[in-house]
Amino acid sequence: MNAVPTATITLRDIDVRYREAGSGPAVVLVHGLAEDHLSWHVQQETLAGFRTYAYDLRGHGGTTQGVGQGTLAQLRDDLGAFLREVSGPAYCVGFSLGGTVVLAAAAAEPDLVTGAVLIGTSTVVGRAAAEFYAERIGRVTDQDSSALAEALHADTAAALVNPASDVDAITQRRIVAVGDGGGYANAARAMAGLRSAPLTPELGSVRCPVSVIGAEHDTFCPRKAADIIREALPHATYTEIADAGHLMNVEQPEAVTASITTALEGMS
Repeated sequence: MNAVPTATITLRDIDVRYREAGSGPAVVLVHGLAEDHLSWHVQQETLAGFRTYAYDLRGHGGTTQGVGQGTLAQLRDDLGAFLREVSGPAYCVGFSLGGTVVLAAAAAEPDLVTGAVLIGTSTVVGRAAAEFYAERIGRVTDQDSSALAEALHADTAAALVNPASDVDAITQRRIVAVGDGGGYANAARAMAGLRSAPLTPELGSVRCPVSVIGAEHDTFCPRKAADIIREALPHATYTEIADAGHLMNVEQPEAVTASITTALEGMS
């Protein structure tokens, strides 16, 4: 895993770590909250016919945090800078938080996002989700690393449905990805902001093809979230991954890769 070395580039106010693999049309992979570019290792090793770029969001993995604004606009503009200065215009694949970032970029800079594949993605959150993010942010603010680790373990377990999943090992990778928690809290604030300012009204500006991928047992981002996106984007396609929870790329990586491949080939 991660046999190809990573690179670092300064974009805006942060040093961004990323990994490039393969050849062909550019595909940028945007990970979810409490993850890093390694969450895409299966796709970077097996996605044929595309040149993939997987980068660490600000404050995650090896990317510095800079001055976090706690807004989706900031994470969107980080992606825009990566597309302009590293990959060029590209298909963008985003998981959860990453999918929301991809959609925001597709709406704001349609010349840069040539296609969007959204995995377990929401454009609006309810009160319970906003309270969830606020509680997690509080653990970071309190500088209680053990409490944050405990929360990440609980969240990881809730995002998996296969009893054979190694929750402890998966959680440890996520703990490493969030580091001191600053980037995690920054991104959580961005997602919580979808309560008062949903992204949904901006979807009318999306011009590229869109494919939505959901999971059969996703309680963090249920089918309703995909339906909201598809109502705003009637031409978007939908695929569901069976026997998986929110962390579908952990439980069913081959099925997720196949769905991404089908979506990208349909956009090419």
